[in-house]
Formats: sequence, structure tokens, C-alpha cells
Amino acid sequence: MPVGLGREQPLTVHDLNQLLLVCSLVLLVAVAAVRISSRSGLPSLLVYLGIGIAMGQDGIGDIKFDNAELTQVIGYAALVVILAEGGLGTKWKEIKPALPAASALALGGVAVSVGITATAAHYLVGLEWRQALIIGAVVSSTDAAAVFSVLRKIPLPARVTGTLEAESGFNDAPVVILVVAFSTAGPVEHWYGLIGEIALELAIGAAIGLAVGWLGSWGLRHVALPASGLYPIAVMAIAVTAYAAGALAHGSGFLGVYLASMVMGNAKLPHWPATRGFADGLGWIAQIGMFVLLGLLVTPHELGDDVWPALAIGLVLTMVARPLSVVLCLVPFRVPWQEQTLMSWAGLRGAVPIILATIPMVNGVDGSRRIFNIVFVLVVAYTLVQGPTLPWLARKLRLGQDAEAADLGIESAPLERLRGHLLSVAIPEASKMHGVEVNELRLPAGAAVTLVVRDGKSFVPLPTTVLRRGDELLVVTTDPVRDAAEKRLRAVGHGGKLAGWLGTDGTAPGRRPR
Repeated sequence: MPVGLGREQPLTVHDLNQLLLVCSLVLLVAVAAVRISSRSGLPSLLVYLGIGIAMGQDGIGDIKFDNAELTQVIGYAALVVILAEGGLGTKWKEIKPALPAASALALGGVAVSVGITATAAHYLVGLEWRQALIIGAVVSSTDAAAVFSVLRKIPLPARVTGTLEAESGFNDAPVVILVVAFSTAGPVEHWYGLIGEIALELAIGAAIGLAVGWLGSWGLRHVALPASGLYPIAVMAIAVTAYAAGALAHGSGFLGVYLASMVMGNAKLPHWPATRGFADGLGWIAQIGMFVLLGLLVTPHELGDDVWPALAIGLVLTMVARPLSVVLCLVPFRVPWQEQTLMSWAGLRGAVPIILATIPMVNGVDGSRRIFNIVFVLVVAYTLVQGPTLPWLARKLRLGQDAEAADLGIESAPLERLRGHLLSVAIPEASKMHGVEVNELRLPAGAAVTLVVRDGKSFVPLPTTVLRRGDELLVVTTDPVRDAAEKRLRAVGHGGKLAGWLGTDGTAPGRRPR
């Protein structure tokens, strides 16, 4: 007998136990599937969607689920977590030079993509203009998780990774505004007014996100919580606060949560490695739950008639709209053609388009189910094509770089009563701190290396103790010199014992880091 979701009978303890068993098994299967996706080069979203489809009414699970409104709510919540995790992992030094180009792609690129894709959907597939505009807006948003899941093993120029990551974090906001506007009942009038609305919502969301991120970072750095496990929870709570405050102020909550998380991710917070691992785990759970739910919502036997329209629209999007938007938006920045080519092909669609396709379903737009099916097929089909070929294209374009000196893993724990900080420093394999003596670190007055852990054994170092890769150091600093000590440690990690001569960031004067 098929299982139905949304029944009216009260939930019993037995039902809850069954639900917990199913959820735990799904998570275990999904975690194991990550290994498959990493080996094959396929973005993990396809694996999770496959699990959801297999559990659905056309699969072995025979679960009937058609609640688009619930899917949208859960999808939004998952997107908040995913954007927070992405913002926490964004390095400001990499994304800063790429901000102008990424902003141009997130705004102008979306406009170009919507126009071209909607025109193709109307004239090639025969959709009404409202349906065509909705599809054009829905698929114009790129997905950072899908892109970097297949590029994580290929070192690329910072401008490419920074532009793609920032674009994916920024373009969700204008796309959501467009989809909601096109899905509103009644004719779409005064379309030019959407430009002002988008600008206002982005400004409000950016202001709130930056403010919440700065206040949260300041508080976490100056208030010692009673347990280290509370720091990751506090960071995620602050990120969600940025989203909620931005949305309640009629701004872009998605941009708010991304910027707030990015500010906190670059603020050198206490217990940062633990916080980063916690956020990464939450991000995986959000992706797994969201894609499995989207797989449940789709009905495979209804997709047959929408395969050709999806492939046609996707072809125009991939081969015309995306490349043209990249070329037009990056003209002022003189980006090499190799990087433009990779950015054009790296416009992967993932979670966001499928979630946004539920908005017209909730609003009762005519043909909304067909819109959802077309978007679903388009995302799956072109992810299968683009995902595995991205690493190959990057190598053919000779965009790979030699690995740079690895950054130090530094975890800070505040010592509130002692007015100081305890820094735990892990020296990675590629760090240039290998071979440096303790006295050659030249830490500021008020900071000292108090303990070295090597091969599982700890000892108090001498000034002449030579540091090695794999060592873990305990550095005690007073509160005023905490930032200067960490800056000096990172400089030595990148530039070695001559970092003071080469520059505080380990590069020669006048030479910008790649």
C-alpha cells in the first residue's frame, strides 16, 4: 500500500520511530553516495535527487508527496544554511578583487540571461510570455555548491574562483525578486519598476547583513562563552538572524545571510576550525534534505512530454545566454578569453532553480507544473553534461595553477579572566614555516610559543627549536597583540623566515598575491 505524506491521523510513537529510521537510513545512503559523486565528478545533487525519486511514487518507496508549499518553505530554510556555510568559507582576499565583475554578472548577467532564455522559451517551445519569463528568471541563477563540488581538486586563478563564488552568492537575490514578480496574479505592468525594487532590496539586505555580521563578530570575539560548542551554534544563529532581519525589513534576506556569514568567516573568531566543521556538516544535511525532498516532489512519468522543451531551452541558455552574458558583463574588466570560457561553461544550475520553480506552483500560475518539470529536466540534463567536463575544460584552457603554500590552521580560545588568548596553530605539509626556528618567528612582545606537540609528544620549545611540518603549537598572547601575533604567524607560514623582508603577507613588495 502506498505511503502518503500529509495524512490527518495523529502521529504516534510507532510512526515517529519509523520516520526516524527512514531519515537515518536516507542520511547514511546519502553520505555514502558522496564518495561516488566525488570519484565520478558528478555534483552530489544528482545523487540526492536520485534518492528522492527512488523513494517517490514511481520508485521503490512509493511515497506520494505533492506539497509544493512545504517544499518551498523547507527549501528556503536549506538555502539559508547553504548560503551561510558558503559565506563562512569565502576568503575576503580572494573575493575582493572579483567583486565588481561578480556584481556585474549577478545583475547585468541575470538580465541578459532572462531576456534570451525567455525569448527562446516563447518562440521555440511555444510557452506564454508569463511562463517563458518565469523559466528565464528561474534558470538564470547559478549554484556555487554544484560548481565547486567538481572543481575543488583543481587550483584555479583567484579571480575565477572569486568571481564564480561571489556571483553565486549575489544572484539569488535579484532572481527571487523576478520570479515572485512574474508569478504574481494579474498582468506584469511597469516592468522597469522592478529595477528600482531590486536595487532597494539588495541595498537593504546588504546593509543589514554587513551590520549583523560585524556586530556578531565583535560580540563573539569579546565575550567568552562557557563552552566551545556554543560558538558554532552562535555563529549560525547570527547568520539566520541576518536573513530574518533582512526579509522582515523588505530587503534581500539571502544577500544578508551571505554577507553576514562572509564577515564572520573573515573575522578570526574563537574556535574557528570547530565552527567551520559544524557549518560544513549543517550544509551537507541541508543539501541532502532539500534534494531528496525535491526528488520526492517530481513525478517521473509526467516528464516525458517536457524533455524536448527542457533540452531546447537549456541549449540556448548554455550555449547562447550564459556566454553572451559573461562576455558583455566582463568587457570593462579585460578578463582573458580563457577565463571567460570557463566562467561561461561553469554556470551550473542546482538547488536554487528547482526551489524557485515551486513559487509559481504555490501562487497557482497556469502551467506551473509544466514549468517545474521543464526546470527539473533542464537542471539534471545539463548538470550531467557540464559537471564532469568542467575539470577537463579547465586543464585544456591551462587555468590550473601550482599549489601555493598552505595557510596555517589557527584556532583561538579566549582567556577572559587572564585578558589573553590561546592560539592553537597547526603547521600543514606545504607551509613555509617548516624549518623556521622559534626565535625566527619574531612574534610581538606579549606573545610566546609555550608548547609544541610533535609525533604525539609535547615539549616546551627553546628559542632555537626548529619547527616542522605537522607540528602543533600553543601560542599565548595578550589581548592587545592577538591580531598582530596571528598576522605574523600567517606571514611566516606563507613567506618563511624572510616574511618580514618580503612583506607581511609573504609576497614581494609591489607584487600582488595570485
